[in-house]
Amino acid sequence: MGAPGQQFITDDQGKKVAVILPIEEYKKMMEELEELEDIRLYDQAKKEDDGKRLLLSDYLKKRQTK
Repeated sequence: MGAPGQQFITDDQGKKVAVILPIEEYKKMMEELEELEDIRLYDQAKKEDDGKRLLLSDYLKKRQTK
C-alpha cells in the first residue's frame, strides 16, 4: 500500500514500472536520502580517522609549494 497521492505507471502486463509522487513528498524523500548519505559519510570518516590533524596554515603552505 502506498502513500496518499501516489500513482503508478504500468506496462502492458500490468506490472508497476514507475511511480508518480506529489512534489512535496518527493522533496521530503530526497532530503531524507541526503541526510542518510551524510550520516553514512560521517560514520565512514569517523571509522577511518587516525587521529592525526593538520593545521590549515600548514596545509596551505604545503599546497602553495606544489
